[in-house]
Amino acid sequence: MEFLTTSEAAEYLRLGERKLYELVTSAAIPCSKVTGKWLFPRHELDLWVLSGLARPAGMIAADPPPIIGGSQDDLLEWTLRESGSGLASLTEGTARGVERLQRGEVIAAAIHFHSHATDTDGDANVAAVRAMPGLHDAVLVGLVRREQGLLLAHGNPKHLNSLSDVLGSGAKMAVRQPGAGAQMLLEVLLARAGAGKDLRRIEPPCLTGSDLAAAIRAGKADCGIATRAAAKSAGLDFVPLLWENYDLLMRQRSYFQPSVQALIGFFGQKRLKQRAAELTGYDPAPSGQIRFAA
Repeated sequence: MEFLTTSEAAEYLRLGERKLYELVTSAAIPCSKVTGKWLFPRHELDLWVLSGLARPAGMIAADPPPIIGGSQDDLLEWTLRESGSGLASLTEGTARGVERLQRGEVIAAAIHFHSHATDTDGDANVAAVRAMPGLHDAVLVGLVRREQGLLLAHGNPKHLNSLSDVLGSGAKMAVRQPGAGAQMLLEVLLARAGAGKDLRRIEPPCLTGSDLAAAIRAGKADCGIATRAAAKSAGLDFVPLLWENYDLLMRQRSYFQPSVQALIGFFGQKRLKQRAAELTGYDPAPSGQIRFAA
């Protein structure tokens, strides 16, 4: 990230330094004080300017409701409660959350994409956002990296240690709805294995990772893909598959909304790191970072 000095920021914004200091004093502009000097992240200055963009009458976009759509996650749900942001959640899966964001029905969407075109070490979320039509003003804020894997009944009675074991044994697998990030991951893994038709899927699809864990615990399915945290919460065994990026996608004008800033501000607190460690399967290193901006 590029930082500007006070004089550079004033010139960049075409403001007098006195006016810039007034904005700093009133906490109205993104900045940071390091060794007695004010520094201004250039990228966030761009977002700050765009957040106040004026539009002709009849073209003013209505503020979206204070709802985080997209993927369900135990740590995110806890963070929404504890941050005091006032934001609610509507968990319908990654793709559905993005659709609602594009229609202005949510202020942000929690996403974790998986793509045939992006390997497990790549950044599928950034690649997906770059390709999204109508999101020329997108901002992708990191929340955590999460561990995804196979959830299994306690004690792993069927001795399932890989997707190959699942396919070879004819085990019943709980699946997620189309567009859910975990379902994208399953389809990618099946395509790489040259399989798919051999999988014994139970119906109907589970709408959240918690629902999937409940189906396994109730004996309706032998396994399914979800997070390590979901496995621990349900008392299930877990076979790790990969780590993924779990991010919040929003429009630039939403980034500076007080509710969103309250949430992002909470990301950097020690309490979040402690809760992530308690739930297990989380790496909070990316929390609060702007990982992409259009």
